[in-house]
Amino acid sequence: MRPVFEWHLRSRAVQLGRRTLIMGVVNVTPDSFSDGGIHFDRDRAVEHAMTLLRDGADIIDVGGESTRPGASVLSQTEADSETSASDSTANKSKPAVTEKEELERVIPVIASLKQMRSDALISIDTYKASVARAAIDAGAEIVNDVSGFRWDPKMAKTLAELNCGAVLMHMRGRPEEWRNLPAAGDIVTLVKRELREWADAATIAKVKRERIVLDPGFGFGKNREENYPLLKRFEEFHQLRYPLLVGVSRKSFIGRALARDGKDAAVTDRLYGTLAAETAAILKGAHIIRTHDVRACADAVRIADLVVS
Repeated sequence: MRPVFEWHLRSRAVQLGRRTLIMGVVNVTPDSFSDGGIHFDRDRAVEHAMTLLRDGADIIDVGGESTRPGASVLSQTEADSETSASDSTANKSKPAVTEKEELERVIPVIASLKQMRSDALISIDTYKASVARAAIDAGAEIVNDVSGFRWDPKMAKTLAELNCGAVLMHMRGRPEEWRNLPAAGDIVTLVKRELREWADAATIAKVKRERIVLDPGFGFGKNREENYPLLKRFEEFHQLRYPLLVGVSRKSFIGRALARDGKDAAVTDRLYGTLAAETAAILKGAHIIRTHDVRACADAVRIADLVVS
């Protein structure tokens, strides 16, 4: 029996634990690892979001910047520093997506979706505080920050002011650094410790505990082999006493596990492996599943919930 929580969002509270909630992914990007470019305009993105809602999504997660392996990202402090630097010294890596570009991608999608479905529960996938604020103002109720509120020093304070739901995800390093990260040793212990520290820092910054959901960040700064113990020992994350979100959809560690003849399964061939991993996570107590394949996941959730509920 998984623990039950009441997740306090911007304008409502959602019960977590009685059944598994599904978060459907809408990437308004040209370069996401799984579906980059497919929904890279407002109308197609909104149409896709409506389809996901019909297929059983409880939450729509809208993102305007890819954090795929190798992507270049900068904290707001670094971005400000480079903006003020002279041209001769400002030739370092730039963020893949500027604040302006990200806003132009996601805000029209959120606003249009809310016009079509006023009851839609929307999450903004961003690590920029200014984008989070604009998205909440446009109708989103959750901020899903892959950096764990760490890349933008204004994020925790902004979340506290917005009184919205917040997903704090664990990531080792940054996407452009992942290839060279040293092995973590006991990855489960590391992720638990850092999630606890970052959640504590958020509450000190006045983000209310009942607004926070934790995500161990499958694939984010973990090599393929480090993801399997995260799934195998997932129930240990309940020791943190927060609701838990899992995003394993189509990730490379699933492709590796499904390899044939020494070749990892392609992204398009990872559905059944994804469903198996999502089901395993539910059986170990996940409260929310973030997925690209909502309709298939919804069927798996209905069966898995008969076991855990």
